[in-house]
Amino acid sequence: MEKMKAGIIGTGNISTAYLNNGSQFDSMEIVACADLDVERAIAKGAEHGIRGCSVEDLLADPEIQLVINLTIPQAHAAVCLQVLEAGKHVYTEKPFAVTREEAREVLELAERKGLRVGSAPDTFLGGSIQTCVKLIEDGWIGTPIGATAFMVSGGHESWHPAPDFYYQRGGGPMFDMGPYYLTALVAMLGPINRVTGSVRASFAERTITSQPKYGQKVKVEVPTHVAGIIDFAAGPIATVLTTFDVKGQSHQPPRIEVYGSAGTLLVPDPNNFEGVIKLNRAGSNEWQDIPLAYGFTQNARGVGAADMAKAILTGRKHRANGELAYHVLEAMHGFHDASRDGKHYEMASTCEKPAILPLKQGLEPFGLD
Repeated sequence: MEKMKAGIIGTGNISTAYLNNGSQFDSMEIVACADLDVERAIAKGAEHGIRGCSVEDLLADPEIQLVINLTIPQAHAAVCLQVLEAGKHVYTEKPFAVTREEAREVLELAERKGLRVGSAPDTFLGGSIQTCVKLIEDGWIGTPIGATAFMVSGGHESWHPAPDFYYQRGGGPMFDMGPYYLTALVAMLGPINRVTGSVRASFAERTITSQPKYGQKVKVEVPTHVAGIIDFAAGPIATVLTTFDVKGQSHQPPRIEVYGSAGTLLVPDPNNFEGVIKLNRAGSNEWQDIPLAYGFTQNARGVGAADMAKAILTGRKHRANGELAYHVLEAMHGFHDASRDGKHYEMASTCEKPAILPLKQGLEPFGLD
């Protein structure tokens, strides 16, 4: 099958996973990487056997049709616009953009130019979440009633080499980790009608304890504890907590539980592609382990971009698409808006539930339909 040539802009931590997986997809081949620091791009390219270059050189390359944007959140929209202006499809890391206005500008430009936009997270295409989607669609828990989702953390300053941006505009636990949880919930339960929430920044500054910035102080500019409620269009109600403010050990609540009229589904960490699924059906005292029915059970970051490339080549809709990413972005802002305004936030956008993958897809070499 024809492979779409792709390039990466941004050679920070996350680029390694994309570059490691890039050669394994049957629809996409990563041929170049670029960065504002050209020397870093050249070094990263040499490490993975591809060309490292400047951003301008990558965008001018007629061979590259798809660009994967792995820059920091504050740059996501600007780089996406730059890629689209260069006549190339773009897939960006999460969050889709910092503001709704920036995100709409990206979507509108793509539509005018007849180009595709996609966005992480793509972990909902992993074997665990896809199996959960299948269980819900096949009625194993009956009619979905509600869900809970918890992302409990002490923050990234203890391990990340450059954690500053997690506490700046576009950061915080909701914009960093919320996309994984909300995208998984939308994949399982469908689009959102409204949200409400309460948010706070519990600490005015953070002290970095990782290298190489050990001891440096970071000013906190965004809420770091976000508690929200989601009303889904189909009826279920979910409770969501994302926090960077838990300084002791939490009791490790379940990542996601989905409740239905006939049972409860324990959903694995949506930041991963694999995990143990447990099902408890009404009338039973036993939790049943459910085997994964889908592939992509290893770290397959980049599968969303590969699915986008396959969709472009075959003329279908891609799953990690801009419509879904915008809907999730709006909901994340909605929690913050609701807290500020003291009322529910009514969603202006909607989206389709992403099409479920065919059973047992995603084995080596990575394949998609």
